[in-house]
Amino acid sequence: MMMTASVGGMTSFYLLLSVVPLYAAAAGGGGVGAGLATGAIMLSTVLMELAVPRLVAAFGYRAVMAAGLVLLGVPALGLLVTSSLPAVLIVCLARGAGLGIVVVVGTALTAELVPAARRAEGLGVYGVAVGVPSVAGLPLGLWISDAFGYGPVFAAGAVLPVLVLLAVVGLPSTRTPRTPGVPRTVRTGGTLWPRGLARPALIFSAVTLAAGVVVTFLPLAVPRESLHLATAALFAQSAATPIARWWAGRAGDRHGSSRLLLPGMAAAAAGMAALVWVSLPPVVIAGAALFGAGFGILQNVTLAMMFERVRRQDFGRVSALWNLAYDAGMGAGALGMGFLLAASGYPLGFALTAAVLVAALVPAWLDRRAHAGLHERARRAGEAAG
Repeated sequence: MMMTASVGGMTSFYLLLSVVPLYAAAAGGGGVGAGLATGAIMLSTVLMELAVPRLVAAFGYRAVMAAGLVLLGVPALGLLVTSSLPAVLIVCLARGAGLGIVVVVGTALTAELVPAARRAEGLGVYGVAVGVPSVAGLPLGLWISDAFGYGPVFAAGAVLPVLVLLAVVGLPSTRTPRTPGVPRTVRTGGTLWPRGLARPALIFSAVTLAAGVVVTFLPLAVPRESLHLATAALFAQSAATPIARWWAGRAGDRHGSSRLLLPGMAAAAAGMAALVWVSLPPVVIAGAALFGAGFGILQNVTLAMMFERVRRQDFGRVSALWNLAYDAGMGAGALGMGFLLAASGYPLGFALTAAVLVAALVPAWLDRRAHAGLHERARRAGEAAG
């Protein structure tokens, strides 16, 4: 039931993810309007993610998930009646709040329900399930808008989350336990970032920044008559992501998730760099697929590493922090690229984004080294005790 609710909500999100920026740009907003549309939905997503642990503690998973689906779907109807940029941004803000609820509740419930020994694989399976909407939704939304106009896409985005509301009945109604003396926020131990979580979140936010650039501006970077190229590239990226996330989960349970951190970041950086040649279709599609593979690996690796470093009672906070890094990065990438376009073209913007990913290899290497050191000390302590 949780999978059904999550998939329905995420399908609505991905159908509109690349279409709304196009809609905002075509209505006179240009690149800045496109960036603001993605930035607005991610801003409200981040703000809601900070509040979800408190809401779940007060009202339980079932009621909060139902509210998230309503917020994600119903506001999309507003796009059918107006294309003014302020109205579009208001719709994006409302839908972002719904998205924040859906992703945090889905991730936290998965981590709680799956046995610890198979948690990375369980997260990988969940990643595949919620990745399917991106495989279908991203390219399908663009194709429908090009063939039939924006209206059918917006209507589908409004209806889908409402249709899966019945699945929410099957979710646990229990409220997450509160730790005595710990505020009902994402704070743990008196700090926003519990020990060991900052670097994985920072690394992940770098690759989601790049994802925000890809889904928002790749359809604008190609000529309008070549929109099929953007559709194919986004399909390649969104198809590679869940497959890589599932593979990373299986490999992580067997060999350790941290081993995949550097390869995942290197693949994402190389794929992003390939998009500089935006006029060469084979290179763009291959680059998007490679970026998607790196993105999928890092989704699973960073989340599994963060869950490994906290107590079970803090899983909700980890889910909120990881999703915060996801959506803050996407929003920052879309907004930053939108304003950068005033001074540069798309190839330079894609090159600078690739440079950010290359720079993120440094904290990835430091975290991998620190994580390996901790395991080695634990092994020696175990041998000494034996």
